[in-house]
Amino acid sequence: MTVRLVIADDHAVVRAGLRALLDGEPDLEVIAEAGSGEEAVRLAAELKPDVVLMDLRFAGSAVDGIEAVRRLSVEAPAVPALMLTSFSGRTDVVRALEAGARGYVLKAGPPEELFRAVRGAAAGALALAPEVVGELVGQVVGPDVDLTGREVEVVRLAAEGLSNRAIAQALFLSEATVKTHLVRVYRKLRVENRAAAVTEAARRGLIQLD
Repeated sequence: MTVRLVIADDHAVVRAGLRALLDGEPDLEVIAEAGSGEEAVRLAAELKPDVVLMDLRFAGSAVDGIEAVRRLSVEAPAVPALMLTSFSGRTDVVRALEAGARGYVLKAGPPEELFRAVRGAAAGALALAPEVVGELVGQVVGPDVDLTGREVEVVRLAAEGLSNRAIAQALFLSEATVKTHLVRVYRKLRVENRAAAVTEAARRGLIQLD
């Protein structure tokens, strides 16, 4: 059985390289290319490929890869989308999978990994690069995932929009201590800023957002 693919990437050179690579496999065939998320959805709905290989970012397009996958799940729900990107951050991975992607592989990975992922996605399996699996496993079983009671208080007040100074006053702490708590929270929740910490703490059920 031949797996028919649509490649969606905003760089023509990347698309050409992928086409040559994939067409070199006897059971893989690239039937179309898209330079934007919108075009990828349109081609998928028209051609009904076995897999859409979707980039995460599209320069100059209002529709990124994740939004394209979301639209694809509505307009062509039988067509699986496989993310192929240079970005391996946990947030991107989770957003892509939540949108309906059937896999997530990296452009820097070996060709055999891409071939396996394409065949797996076409067969209905979830295909993830080893680095991506590591990110997700680290989120679930990584060390220091529990916040202390004081750290939860700090995040809760941050969620209410209080500044570090206001949080310090509310909890009778120094501003430096509040900053220290936030740094620890970022590390434990594997985030990089205040907004992401609030979102992640809410997702884990540590705080409630109105």
